[in-house]
Amino acid sequence: MADIFKFKQFDINQSGCAMKVNTDGVLLGALAHAPEPQNILDIGTGTGVIALMLAQRFINADINAVEIDEAAAKTANENFKVSKFANRLALFASGFEEYFNANTEKRYDLIVSNPPFFLNSLASPGAKKTLAKHTEEIFFEKFIQDVSKHLTDDGLCAMILPLPTANFVKVLLAELGLYLKTIVSIKSFAESIPHREIITFGRLQAMVDETDVVIYDEPRVYSAGYQLALKEFLTIF
Repeated sequence: MADIFKFKQFDINQSGCAMKVNTDGVLLGALAHAPEPQNILDIGTGTGVIALMLAQRFINADINAVEIDEAAAKTANENFKVSKFANRLALFASGFEEYFNANTEKRYDLIVSNPPFFLNSLASPGAKKTLAKHTEEIFFEKFIQDVSKHLTDDGLCAMILPLPTANFVKVLLAELGLYLKTIVSIKSFAESIPHREIITFGRLQAMVDETDVVIYDEPRVYSAGYQLALKEFLTIF
C-alpha cells in the first residue's frame, strides 16, 4: 500500500523513502525566500516536497531538484510528474558536485537544502566522533563554495540546520566572504531553546533579519505562527 502524504495542492508518495515528509522540510519549503525568483535549485530533494512547495509559492519559477539516492530520485520524479506543477520541475539523479560540474554556467536566484548531514550530533566517542565532525566540516565547506558559485549576483541560499551545524556554517560563511541575510530560529515551545535554524545567505552584505517560529502553544496544539506559515499547504489547517 502506497504511503501518501496529501497536501492541499499536491500529493507526496513517500513509499520506500528513508526521509519522510517532516517538520524541517515543510518549514524550509514554506519560509525559504528570495525576491521573485525565476530559477530555483533544491539540493537533496528527497521525496520532492520542498521543490513542490516552492513551485506552489513561486508561480513563475522553474525548479531543478538534485537527489543522489536512486530510490528517492525515482520517487521524487514520479511526484513531480503527477503534480500540476510538472512543467516547471526537473529532477536530476546525482550529487550536487556532479550536478554543478555538468552545469557550470547555471545560476540560481534561490538555492535550498535540508541536508541530512548532522554528523556532529552523533553520540559517538573519541576518534569516531572527531572523524564525523571533520567529515561534516569538509562537506559543508565544499557545499557552500559550490553553491556560492551558482548564485546570481543577488541570489540567496536557504538551509535548515541543527544548532551546532548552523553555528559552524555561520563561521564558514564569514571566512568565505559570504553574508547572512536571515536567521529563523525554530522552537518547539515559546520557552524552548531553538533546535533548528533556517539560515539564508548570499554574496551581498545586508542587515541580518532574525525571527522565531514557535511550533506549539502547548503539547499537540499548533501555534498561530506555525499555522500561518503552513496553512496554504497542510490539510490540517
